[in-house]
Amino acid sequence: MPEITVNERKIAVPPETGLFGLRDQLKPGADVLVRNGAPVSEDCLLEAGDTIVFIRRGETPSPSELEAQMAARHTPGVHARLKTAVVGIAGLGGLGSTVAIALARTGVGRLILADFDVVEPSNLNRQQYFVSHIGRPKAEALHDLLGQINPCVHVDSHNVRLTGGNLPHLFREAQVLVEAFDGAEAKAMLVESFLGAYPDRQVVAASGMAGHGPGNDVRAHRMGRGLVLVGDLSTGAAPGMGLMAPRVGIAACQQANAVLRILLGEDPVE
Repeated sequence: MPEITVNERKIAVPPETGLFGLRDQLKPGADVLVRNGAPVSEDCLLEAGDTIVFIRRGETPSPSELEAQMAARHTPGVHARLKTAVVGIAGLGGLGSTVAIALARTGVGRLILADFDVVEPSNLNRQQYFVSHIGRPKAEALHDLLGQINPCVHVDSHNVRLTGGNLPHLFREAQVLVEAFDGAEAKAMLVESFLGAYPDRQVVAASGMAGHGPGNDVRAHRMGRGLVLVGDLSTGAAPGMGLMAPRVGIAACQQANAVLRILLGEDPVE
């Protein structure tokens, strides 16, 4: 009998099994039907290898169902590979907080977060925090946010100032490290210390996303065997050139997408 996956569980179904018939058998009343990452509104015959998710709108799923339903719109096969991945994020401001949320929604199994700063009002123009977070350590606030977004992701958060001495140890299990600092010296320290300790791994850094210039200028560049740099490489924050949510968000999501491609064994630049 053909084997398919339904809500993350593999089952064998008789030949000529229809999608609607299986729904009525396994989850009557489900009104969102997803087959291989795309919503389906018409009945169809199921094929071996199909990935099916049944959802009832408005129903809070059980913990065992939540992960499957969150990953329902993913490309088939991706979620299973990401569940075992470990990604580090150094700096939890406009870049780091946005990258963390994107990767949590994508289903990366474990995130290691680090930042020494607290949330303050001027952060709210571009960072993924709320007014209620003002005064709280960013590592603590983001940890709570991610738990509300995807409790299936394991989050290790560290309220600590990163140095060349402690960074390699804190991120020792990260397959990829996201650089999300503000200053050039801190960026250089991260690249040097992490790749010096783990030359076979990769850093996804950022430089040049200030202002409101064309979004298409923000892209990923290969800067060496272990370094991907996202940005336009020229527009840094300066008087008259501030940091704003749209362009910072473009850079952060470019970083998150580069991480995703690295974890899936694909070139993050091409």
